[in-house]
Amino acid sequence: MTVSAAGHSVGSCHFQSTRLESVFTQCFAVTEQTQLVGGASEPLYQPASEPGKPHVLYYRDDYFASALHEVAHWCIAGSGRRLQVDFGYWYEPDGRSDTQQREFEAVEYRPQALEWFFAKACNFPFGVSVDNLDVWDGKLPDTSDFRRRVVEQSRHWSQVGLPLRAHQFYSGLCREFGTRVKPTALVFHWSELD
Repeated sequence: MTVSAAGHSVGSCHFQSTRLESVFTQCFAVTEQTQLVGGASEPLYQPASEPGKPHVLYYRDDYFASALHEVAHWCIAGSGRRLQVDFGYWYEPDGRSDTQQREFEAVEYRPQALEWFFAKACNFPFGVSVDNLDVWDGKLPDTSDFRRRVVEQSRHWSQVGLPLRAHQFYSGLCREFGTRVKPTALVFHWSELD
């Protein structure tokens, strides 16, 4: 069992991903005809195969962080993107070139900023992920610029408010996990990402 900086046990029943599924269902099952489902070997967004069927947002295994991350992507995706498998994004696995990594980070900083809000709503530890751990020239990739962008985007949303669906999910998480902190009252520090 892992213990977060806030003293919460990450492996405990408090952080069961089924709680996130329940909140997502309450927020979006009817209005967006979308389900959040765990147990996948890889995350995937699958638009409805036919009218009347739900869209499905799959997250890895029963990982709490994976569910938060995939919901963040879904909250950012516009209506056109939500009609495409995996929102129409490409995914290049571990071992990306510097150029590929910059392209990845250009689309990834906003979802990770939202994920940070969601994690705070649950009192769950958050850490940025560059998702590229292969070593280049004997060193891991520099994450400082990416971290800066995640912090700046988080601070921006804490000033102007969250996008609509993100706000709905954040509010649902606050009710479920008893945090009830307005997103505009949150503070985002670099030190939290260490």
